[in-house]
Amino acid sequence: QVQLVESGGGLVQTGGSLRLSCAASGRTFRRYAMAWFRQYPGKEREFLAAISWSDDSTYYADSVKGRFTVSRDNAKNTVYLQMNSLKPEDTAVYYCAARILGTCYNTNIDAYDYWGQGTQVTVSS
Repeated sequence: QVQLVESGGGLVQTGGSLRLSCAASGRTFRRYAMAWFRQYPGKEREFLAAISWSDDSTYYADSVKGRFTVSRDNAKNTVYLQMNSLKPEDTAVYYCAARILGTCYNTNIDAYDYWGQGTQVTVSS
């Protein structure tokens, strides 16, 4: 069992930056692929970025490529999402997710075993 807790969301102006963190419980964090999704009201969660468990390979959705960076610190059981050049359309609830022995190419919601509770990101225009 893995518990995920996101933090770092908040209000930022257009063009600003935020770094989201997702802290995981358990001693097997390094065996999990980790991903970030976001959800707009009334919409399905959409994939943003993921990092593999084995070699830290990363993969990004086109909508955030070049602006967002996913990374992990296995010693701290934490995955990060650095978000730069934020836009009002980035306003959403952001979730982290974990998949045992997964790769960064797992982009479907159903591929992930565990989810955090979400953190709100609001970008003002």
